Order: sequence, then C-alpha cells, then structure tokens
Amino acid sequence: MRPDSASCVHALLRVSDLEALMWEMPRPDWAWQSLQRAPWVVVRRSVPRAGLWPVGVRGASRMQRCAAWLPDRAMAACVTPQSLAANRAWRQLRDGDANPMVAVLEEVAEVLAAHGHGKRWGPVGSVGFELASALTCTTPDSDLDLVLSADQPISRIEAAGLHAALSKLSVRIDMLLETPHGAVALSEYARAEGLMLLRCAGGPRLVSGPWTV
Repeated sequence: MRPDSASCVHALLRVSDLEALMWEMPRPDWAWQSLQRAPWVVVRRSVPRAGLWPVGVRGASRMQRCAAWLPDRAMAACVTPQSLAANRAWRQLRDGDANPMVAVLEEVAEVLAAHGHGKRWGPVGSVGFELASALTCTTPDSDLDLVLSADQPISRIEAAGLHAALSKLSVRIDMLLETPHGAVALSEYARAEGLMLLRCAGGPRLVSGPWTV
C-alpha cells in the first residue's frame, strides 16, 4: 500500500525517472543539474493528489528551491527522518565527525532518548538530505533542523525542558513538532502564551493549540 504523503512530510524520495517529475513552474536549469548529482527529493506539505507525491527539489543555495510532483511509479525508495535516526545514519557518513552539524547528532539522540522520544525524531533539512544522499550540502552557517512526531499532545513544561536541553548543544537547532493537524516550532510552542503558527497542508494558520484545531 502506498504511504500517505501527508504522513510522510520531510521524507526523502529517490527518483528512478527524472523525466517523470511534473513541475509546478518551468524547470530551472539548476534543478536538473542538482537531480543528476543526487536524484533525491523531499516530500513537502501540500494538499494531496491521487498517485502523486508533492515534492521539493533543492539546489546548492537556500534560494534554489522549487516544487514538483512525483508519480508513484518513479519513486524508487523512501527514507524517513525517523529511519535515519533509528539507523544512526551519521555513523556511516564519511568524514561525518568533521561536520559539526553531523557530529552533534549522537548527542541529540541521547537528549531525545532521555526525554522519551528516542524513536520519534529525525534530522531533516540539509543534514537529512546529506545523510540520505551522501551528497555534502551543509555549510558552517547551516542550522540543524529536526522533526519530532507528536501524534499525542506534549505539555508546555515538557516542551520547554526539551528545548532547553537541545539549546545547550554546540549548534543551533530548530525542531518542528509534527501533529496530526500540521507542524509547530518547538521553540514557539514551549514559550507561547497566545496564538502560534501552525504549518498546514492548506497553508499556515494561527492557532491556540496545535492539537486542538
């Protein structure tokens, strides 16, 4: 059975047929060059379409991002952030210890396990892409982006403790809490006293609580 793309946001897909990609806008030259180097795309948050994965293509810079749709038949593999963490993918990465974004993942795993989330988190963004594709794409200025599956509510006290623990590590960490209704930044949820921004398939919304939409 095909996984639900809404539940696979942030997953990395290996493309078996680059020509099968359906572009939302005219395909930029950099996108084709990037895909030839590493035929991987990331599942983006979008209203689903039957038989298609909503995906994003990334280039060498933050400005190089574009949206496309990938047919089921052209998806060769699916790697979730949680699987990267569970398999400790950073241990297999060549020269991973020299990259501070990668080297700190062992400590991140310890923090998440100590807070009872050892099997629910994973790296996303440039680090996740690098771990899945083995293509170096992080820079010294990169943040470490993480995601935590949060099907059940997490208290603000628990969120604040987790955010404080992650903030003590040697790199800047941005974590998203993925709820059944969308995602909210851990830092915002931990300190929020009013409305907060929830990233939803239909676009961002201001909500009072990410589990009570």
